[in-house]
Amino acid sequence: MTTQAQKQDGMIHGEQVDGPMEDYINRDFYEEWQQCEGVKVIRDFAFEDLRTLELGPWARKGGRGAVINIPNDVLKNDAHVIEISSGGKSEPERHLYEETVYVLSGRGASKVWYEGQEPETFEWQAGSMFAIPLNAWYQHFNTGNQPARYIGVTTLPSLLRFFKDREFIFNNPCKFPARFGGEAEYFAKAKRYNRRVWETNFIPNAPDLGLFAYSERGAGGINAVLEMAGNSTRPAISEFPVGTYKKAHKHGPGAHLVILSGTGFSLLWTKEDMSDLRKCEWREGGMVIVPNDDCIHQHFNSGPTRARYLAFHPGHMGMRKPKHGGNLSNVSKKKGGWQIEYEDQNPLVNEIFEAELAKHGAQSRMHEYLKKET
Repeated sequence: MTTQAQKQDGMIHGEQVDGPMEDYINRDFYEEWQQCEGVKVIRDFAFEDLRTLELGPWARKGGRGAVINIPNDVLKNDAHVIEISSGGKSEPERHLYEETVYVLSGRGASKVWYEGQEPETFEWQAGSMFAIPLNAWYQHFNTGNQPARYIGVTTLPSLLRFFKDREFIFNNPCKFPARFGGEAEYFAKAKRYNRRVWETNFIPNAPDLGLFAYSERGAGGINAVLEMAGNSTRPAISEFPVGTYKKAHKHGPGAHLVILSGTGFSLLWTKEDMSDLRKCEWREGGMVIVPNDDCIHQHFNSGPTRARYLAFHPGHMGMRKPKHGGNLSNVSKKKGGWQIEYEDQNPLVNEIFEAELAKHGAQSRMHEYLKKET
């Protein structure tokens, strides 16, 4: 039954409501925001090189850009790929969603501030990584003689769909001093680590950041988790040696894997017989995104050099974390988890890997690790 209040027109959080209330509730404010921005939207989960991705005009960002959405109606996060021309700058902006940035090419500087504070300024280059403090004003400047391009992975979709109000997200005066108090050296280099965790708001060169042993994923891999700007989203960087691959596993959708170095590929599938297998080639600057809950995926270094990627995870949006770090992705299926051990994987996996190694003149080291688990 439609109530009298639902029939009335009015204002809700600054948004004019015309017609029944259920029409307002069922609107997709994230898709409406994309349309209002006039930004190019790409729906896919595999990209060979973000540095050559075709972009369109984006006035808010002061340059060209595109929004990347996985082909999944439930979007925990999205990615914004932005290019600022030589000598150009972005428009100042602030927002209530979290954003973590990785610089794909070029060099520049950014200033960040809350109203009433002196801006904190820092310089960046290709390979740098930083987090925007929640709802702080910021502006990016290209100080080089070539276009500068970056990717920012954000929590905008879920926040805008929850609050249903663009003004609340983009024009809110609320400050978060516990996250950003205007302190000097806020964007200094990585400060400290606890086991595999770096606590930092700025990484000068992510492809060379120190990593630590991570035996759970197999094949001599190393890894580090990044706590940045007090965000609930926690990126991670992983590296695996020449001639190796990680164990297959699954977790929730939205993990954006940006390739920092190396040559390889990822396999993604959902069916036990792998009949829906998709092979995604990648190299430095590429990206693969986990598209859904049921997607099993596995990453392979098929080139002659180390392979490293940066994983932007969607986070838990303030929900209490369950055991195993929020999922069972590094727990064997034999123990009720979501990881396939080497001895249990489909023989097709190793066949594909060996064929790719032959193309690149590389040798497999997997016998060292397969023997350990048989």
